[in-house]
Amino acid sequence: MTAPVSASPAAPAADQSAADATVAVLSAAPDRSEAADRAAALFEEAYGYQPDGVWSAPGRVNIIGEHVDYQDGLCLPMAISHRCFAAAARTPTDRLRLRSAQDATILDIDARELTPEAVTGWPAYVAGVLWALGKRISGGSTRGMDIMIDGQVPLGAGLSSSAALECAAAEAIEALLTLGTTPLERVRAAITAETDFAGASTGGLDQSASVLSHEGHALYLDCRDFSTRPVPWDLASQGLALLITDTRAEHSHVDGEYTARRADSERAAEALDLPTLRDADPARLEEHLAVIEDEVVRRRARHVITEIDRVARFDALLADGTVREHVTELGALLNASHDSLRDDYEVTVAQLDVAVDAARAAGAHGARMTGGGFGGSTIALVEADQAQAVADAIATAFAEHGFTAPEFFLALPSEGAGQDR
Repeated sequence: MTAPVSASPAAPAADQSAADATVAVLSAAPDRSEAADRAAALFEEAYGYQPDGVWSAPGRVNIIGEHVDYQDGLCLPMAISHRCFAAAARTPTDRLRLRSAQDATILDIDARELTPEAVTGWPAYVAGVLWALGKRISGGSTRGMDIMIDGQVPLGAGLSSSAALECAAAEAIEALLTLGTTPLERVRAAITAETDFAGASTGGLDQSASVLSHEGHALYLDCRDFSTRPVPWDLASQGLALLITDTRAEHSHVDGEYTARRADSERAAEALDLPTLRDADPARLEEHLAVIEDEVVRRRARHVITEIDRVARFDALLADGTVREHVTELGALLNASHDSLRDDYEVTVAQLDVAVDAARAAGAHGARMTGGGFGGSTIALVEADQAQAVADAIATAFAEHGFTAPEFFLALPSEGAGQDR
């Protein structure tokens, strides 16, 4: 697996501390065509014959709209250049065989006997997609296939490596079995695989972004009905960049904290006698909050209600296709999102806050954590010619705090899942 990029300390001069000399290294994702060729070669090495094809799906960053998908909220994610590749071939059996370039685990199972209890670890995210799509497979058809996974989305960075894995698998399975699914049906199968088969909690934002995104655009996602539309987000042409910092503070969505936040938001909606917090009126925020007696639940509600409103305002600013003209307002919304996630939703950790504070101090227009929190990554909207300086400032701040050196890369809004060869 090609590493995204790393921040590594340069050799300090005799009169200079290591923190002062820390230099961040920026890089891009592996070339997509070359990565597809690598996945095909890995498949042939593992199984002894050439795959029928190679499919891939991207990771994502959520520009704004965090922890609102499970309250029917609005989100604005974008696909990134880092992708998960699935080289695959259909076989005349009913055996599902899975391997990965990143993990020694091998799965060999009768695909007709797939159950959530039968598969664990990363293979569950692939097997779960086949399980979710099983009802579309005609009775006389075999389900056998060999799949080699080569993941290029950084693990544990909050960039949805699991969704990229599921969606790459969904593309491969659709093509191999000719199921006739729509992109939205593959999104739903990936969601089912993660929630009902792998046992993780997801609201669907990650899978939607991985399948439905378009190059040069963000994706406006209404989580109530899963309707989407592309939103112009061509930063490069306007001299801007989105800097991603992988704080390397490991996180997991399969834990009690994430589940607890979701439960709190549901309690808030119940207290307001609303189907979901999407139905709350942000203009009546204080009136809504006054009804909620529990102080913690009240803060959770404030985040969700205001975050949905921030997405709507962010989207409205981008309606004319320009970012440059609204960069100050957009940056302020990013900052407000992080502050709300830190103070009201309490899903940040020290590394996330340090990265955001350092980016803002170094001149970023706005910065926030992205993903589920409790570790993972931050994003910063920066001038393209200042990306290096902002990354250096974050790396220095991490060294001063004694944190593990972060990793950096620039994100380009990329195309969703599809076939590579």
